[in-house]
Amino acid sequence: MKRNLCIFVILIALFALGTTPATAQNRYIVRTSGGLGSVLKLCLSANCKVQGSLDGTIGKTYLVTSSQNLIANLLGFVGNLLESLLGIESVEADQLLALPQKPISTIPAGLYDLTPVNYYGTVVIHGYVAQPATQIIRLADAQNGFGVSGSGIVAVIDTGVDVNHPVLYPVLLPGYDFTRNQPGASEWLDVPQLENGNLSTGSQDEQPVIVQQSSAAILDQSSAAILDNGGSSYSDFGHGTMTTGLVHLAAPKAQILPLKAFSANGTGYVSNIVAAIYYAVQNQANVVNMSFDVSTPSPALSSAISYANQSGVVLVAAAGNGSTSAPVYPAALNTSVMGIASTSNSDTLSTFSNYGDIDVWIAAPGEYVISTYPGGTYASASGTSFSSPLVAGSADLLLSAKPSLNQASAASAFSHAIQLTPNLNHGRLDVYQALSAWLNSSSGH
Repeated sequence: MKRNLCIFVILIALFALGTTPATAQNRYIVRTSGGLGSVLKLCLSANCKVQGSLDGTIGKTYLVTSSQNLIANLLGFVGNLLESLLGIESVEADQLLALPQKPISTIPAGLYDLTPVNYYGTVVIHGYVAQPATQIIRLADAQNGFGVSGSGIVAVIDTGVDVNHPVLYPVLLPGYDFTRNQPGASEWLDVPQLENGNLSTGSQDEQPVIVQQSSAAILDQSSAAILDNGGSSYSDFGHGTMTTGLVHLAAPKAQILPLKAFSANGTGYVSNIVAAIYYAVQNQANVVNMSFDVSTPSPALSSAISYANQSGVVLVAAAGNGSTSAPVYPAALNTSVMGIASTSNSDTLSTFSNYGDIDVWIAAPGEYVISTYPGGTYASASGTSFSSPLVAGSADLLLSAKPSLNQASAASAFSHAIQLTPNLNHGRLDVYQALSAWLNSSSGH
């Protein structure tokens, strides 16, 4: 009783230190060893509200909101007073980050290569399967040479997916929408004007056009106009369907778990990413693709990634499009995550790509890559966002070849790459070499 009174009095004192009102609800991620009870005690005195757990049944990471700037004033006490009294380990502002974008200026020839071909039981366009990226990384050689086409589950944390895309729906799991806190992961909910979920009408004016300045898609003119006129609201619509399509291209028999942590405008909270990582692990994902980056480290994100590593999950992330060697996260957590840089179709470092061994484990093609796009159609885009899922899908091929895969063994296998320049660390992805190294290693059985 005396201890609880002491906690209450101290928190009231802390509360008095700063109660500057904010114009909107401030979001914070709280990590605790004391469970929900400790966070409720904190909020009881600190005028905040617990929105929910971010780590499922683990009960150590919570999202908290407050109309006051109070919790920022508590940061200096975390690690000593608050931890000793309540078990509060860290309090951090919930960062809002944006997906990395790279404007494009031309339409690749592959988007005009519409010849239908059979790809592991699904009809796709030839330009998708035979694009330069797949040839550069020797994807078909690896699939055919080792008899692998994917297994297990790859989680894709992104803007969601076109759940009815004819190429993807046979391998899609239901997923979850963390932006709305509800089951499902449809990108269509962000674009009410196209709520029927159809960009491809089969009309004669359907052709490859540059949309949203950052992608070229095969659309009819009316659909393209809606997306273009939406401006920043739809700047990243289709991003998740494209990253999902690249995972599927590399590992066509893998199941894919879409986890929507970003909106169509390309923004998403770190708390949603953290929740998505825990969800992926607790729903048996074997590989997680993260086509995003943030410049500031997050204790909660690092903790979620450590949890995934300890559970044997392989994590792959975009290295960023900032043309810098400065650290970005989660790629810079380089003992726990493989950061992926971008290379061109002429096998050089992309001018926009981050580089250096802080952010980069290996590179993969990321310029004018062709993938699936909402509406049952296809699109092309550039960026490390699209290099990363090629590696994530390739990681699933390793799993398909030998199931005892973890972060360390995947990283070791992928280090057998094509050396280009020292600032790409181990080099550019060669799926055949990675599979050969993995099957000849002593790891697993």
